[in-house]
Amino acid sequence: MKTAYEKVQAARAKGRPSGLGFIRGIFSDFIELHGDRRFADDTAIVGGIARLREKPVTVIAMEKGGNTKEKLFRNFGSPNPEGYRKALRLMKQAEKFHRPVICFVDTSGAFCGIGAEERGQGQAIAENLVEMMGLRVPIIAVLIGEGGSGGALALAVADEVWMLENAFYSVISPEGCASILWKDAKKNKEAAECLKLTAEDMKRMRVVERVIPEEGRTFPEIYAYLESLLWNTLEEKENRDLSALLDARYQRFRQFGPMQEMQE
Repeated sequence: MKTAYEKVQAARAKGRPSGLGFIRGIFSDFIELHGDRRFADDTAIVGGIARLREKPVTVIAMEKGGNTKEKLFRNFGSPNPEGYRKALRLMKQAEKFHRPVICFVDTSGAFCGIGAEERGQGQAIAENLVEMMGLRVPIIAVLIGEGGSGGALALAVADEVWMLENAFYSVISPEGCASILWKDAKKNKEAAECLKLTAEDMKRMRVVERVIPEEGRTFPEIYAYLESLLWNTLEEKENRDLSALLDARYQRFRQFGPMQEMQE
């Protein structure tokens, strides 16, 4: 069994598919839509309209890029405020046309540059949290790699959140945590254990509903598994009364926090 930090390394591994890989592997007829209609088109977040079998959906993904040139173009998967605003624009469009929303999360965190702060990074993330909580269509979020703090949470307020086995979800990176607690980033392995950031930890603490197995599977096999799982889950969500769907989403987040029960 892998240690917590080995799973962090697997989530960051070179060649691991990022957002566009999952979109292309699961959906058909993907049409990318661009821009937040305010400032720019953030290439760290891609989104648009696609088909899940015959069902029209809105799909949004964080994209890190493959080689060095692509990573620079995608800002290493760290979105600016306009990326989150683009995502919210697409979600509100999905709500207008009654399309379910599917988000793929893979980021070390929101970009923390001066320009991002000047353009309202915190506000953009907060607006997504508020709007997603009340979005009147089903939402599924899948953590496929790194789930870094509020930058990841901004696309993960959903009816159900799933994680790949080798993904992680944390308020801070192990290196950042080690630097703060022990003034030594080399204690990242100890920090990873303390943070309880693995998919199994998240499932036990009810932060995610499902862990997607990876061991012994190729990514095309994982895409096929997710395609079937998404189809069945969205069929169930779309058949629910809207008020019940929204209440369940609200209650999902309200139940976080009983740490004594989680530790037991």
